[in-house]
Amino acid sequence: QVQLEESGGGLVQPGGSLRLSCVASGSIFMTNAMGWYRQAPGKQRELVAAITSGGSTNYADFVKGRFTISRDNAKNTAYLQMNSLKPEDTAVYYCNAAGWGTRLNSFDSWGQGTQVTVSS
Repeated sequence: QVQLEESGGGLVQPGGSLRLSCVASGSIFMTNAMGWYRQAPGKQRELVAAITSGGSTNYADFVKGRFTISRDNAKNTAYLQMNSLKPEDTAVYYCNAAGWGTRLNSFDSWGQGTQVTVSS
């Protein structure tokens, strides 16, 4: 079983920055893709950014140039640096990780989410 724990959310003014962290723990053999998603009230969950174990990244158009995803494979940790935050970035941000467990079972896990609120 693989657990994900997010941290780093909070309240920030427009134009400010936050850094989210996601730590994967449990019986992990290898984590392939890690990603950040978000869900605003009344809206569907959407992809924000994703990164492979090799470092290839993918961003939603609405965060390109403002957000940066990175990861530390040795620590099974992913980060999301969010700059130039806008009120429309307000949402619960979820971490997702997919890979293989120590018994070579595949996993696709989600964290509990961390609230990001951008408001003056």
